[in-house]
Amino acid sequence: MKKVSSLSELGFADDIHRTLFRPIQQAAPPSPTQRRTKISVIGAGNVGMAIAQTILTQDLTDELALVDAKPDKLQGEMLDLQHAAAFLPRTRILASPDYAVTVNSDICIITAGARQIPGETRLNLLQRNLALFKEIVPPLARYSPGTLLLVVSNPVDVLTYIAWKLSGFPPNRVIGSGTNLDSSRFRFLLADHLEVNAQDVQAYMVGEHGDSSVALWSSMSVGGVSILSQLTNDKAVVEQGVLEKIRKAVVESAYEVIRLKGYTSWAIGYSAANLARSLLRDQHRIHPVSLLAKGFYGIPDDREVFLSLPAQLGRSGVLSVANIHLTDEEAARLRRSANTLWELQQKLDL
Repeated sequence: MKKVSSLSELGFADDIHRTLFRPIQQAAPPSPTQRRTKISVIGAGNVGMAIAQTILTQDLTDELALVDAKPDKLQGEMLDLQHAAAFLPRTRILASPDYAVTVNSDICIITAGARQIPGETRLNLLQRNLALFKEIVPPLARYSPGTLLLVVSNPVDVLTYIAWKLSGFPPNRVIGSGTNLDSSRFRFLLADHLEVNAQDVQAYMVGEHGDSSVALWSSMSVGGVSILSQLTNDKAVVEQGVLEKIRKAVVESAYEVIRLKGYTSWAIGYSAANLARSLLRDQHRIHPVSLLAKGFYGIPDDREVFLSLPAQLGRSGVLSVANIHLTDEEAARLRRSANTLWELQQKLDL
């Protein structure tokens, strides 16, 4: 029996709408300034579908396009989401292995890539994903020349650099999810330790989304109150040990999730949707995301590396980078993180 996905394919009358509804008389056409938003998600794996599902439930777009190299899985995922239409905001859902389905996207979210396996660092994934990006990015740029590229695939910093080079876009329109999720994990663990709500904790992880990420202890605050400044010298020694344990827990938390369930999905789904909201709705919120970092915080102008810095995001992408005060040690660690990525990029054939 032929598989069907619409009633018209079963012989249901195409003109039944006219018998069910009477049109408004003398109605004006839609406003020419009306703007519909479109998000495309590249990769229908666990991460891509978690992002798609979160975008739908948060009503972030009028049209959602899914792209994947596996047609049957792609069709199944699309139908599964479409069947939830009665429980979701009205969103048109499309899916195709052909990148033409992404035409005129406001944001293209790239999640496609080899899955990280237990014990494997994010940087080890690079060679397996480089060839894939050469197939993905050019058609996205061709079909949506004005889009924002949001890279989620790992290792995200180097792949964001690759996406920037392959797209030919200005750097403000190519963004990596970076340490936005790391910072959320950081805030959760700090809030748990301090017994407060995570939304009241201000704390950033910056640098590489990986083992050399930097925790900005000096700028941590709860409800506007600096944490470190409130500690006595004696207690600070004890607390520094606790904070270092928290930093290591943040770095290792993704590996722990992968060890336990085989992959990460839900947290990055919320993180990517969070970034999409700030971008599409021009919210000017601050997020630690992977961006072209040369010239910031002492990173040399000749080092074209992407790593995470606290940035203001809006409809045109990265609007500005926050001038957060760093201690000498934090700045040195950030530059070491940049050097790690720079040395890796020198091995790429772009």
